[in-house]
Amino acid sequence: MNKMWRIHMSSLYLSDILLRLNKAIIGLDIKRIKLLRHSFNSSAFKQCFEKDLLNEYQSIQKSGFFKNCDYIASFVSGPSSSAKFYGFYKVIDQTGRKAVPFELGAGFNPLNITEDDNFYNFKLEKTKHLSDLEGRLIINWGKATISWNQWATNEKEVLAIQEYEKYTFKGYENIVLEFSSLKEVVADPVLYESWHKALRSVYAIYLIVDCISGKQYVGSAYGEGGLLQRWRTYVETKHGNNVLMIKHLESNPAAFNHFQFSVLQIIPKNATADEVIALENLYKTKLQTRKFGLNDN
Repeated sequence: MNKMWRIHMSSLYLSDILLRLNKAIIGLDIKRIKLLRHSFNSSAFKQCFEKDLLNEYQSIQKSGFFKNCDYIASFVSGPSSSAKFYGFYKVIDQTGRKAVPFELGAGFNPLNITEDDNFYNFKLEKTKHLSDLEGRLIINWGKATISWNQWATNEKEVLAIQEYEKYTFKGYENIVLEFSSLKEVVADPVLYESWHKALRSVYAIYLIVDCISGKQYVGSAYGEGGLLQRWRTYVETKHGNNVLMIKHLESNPAAFNHFQFSVLQIIPKNATADEVIALENLYKTKLQTRKFGLNDN
């Protein structure tokens, strides 16, 4: 589960965040921003959301829906009266044009729109504003959740800001890192705190694959600092002081950019060096990395 930075009641509101957009959007008027809270109780929305058609869904509204509206902030319903932020959109066309059944795609019309309905298709364009909060910002919509569209002048308490998914350690078995990603993890113990704790706390047998040549290297991590310290050596040296990897990089200096790091087996830190090395040799035999890969012993 993602971590959340929980906000003390009434210490931060959505309007505080939106007002900061004045620095990025000249002339922005919070009174001309609409807030939309889409609900999974709506079968039509659920179908559109699952097909990644949120913008297409919200673009079809009754005539005059976006009158005097320059931007919308879109949210998706959560438990109780909570709502999670999914994007900030610019209203390109406040007039719209008559919507027809195929607006959401050929054969896909969950809204059951017909030519006789008073629905219009408005052009909305997703912006990059607040993109760092997409899927992370959670607000309290309030008691009147039936009012799914409101103006941004209505105060909405910020309940939480979830941690970036990329910064969350998801288990040793899920580690598959390119060299550039490993470098980023090793370099930032704050954002990647959960990674550092996990990698530092274990010994391991790991695998490095050159994704261009296909050559593999099996290595082991033990001693102070565990797997984190061993992989830090690769970030600093590119080759980890391994003989055949040094030769490999001498013939192709940029090859490290294609290295992929993963974990073959986690080992408790109470294991002896001899026990770790024995397991390392077993994997070298299984994967034949002495004969076909980058292990020299």
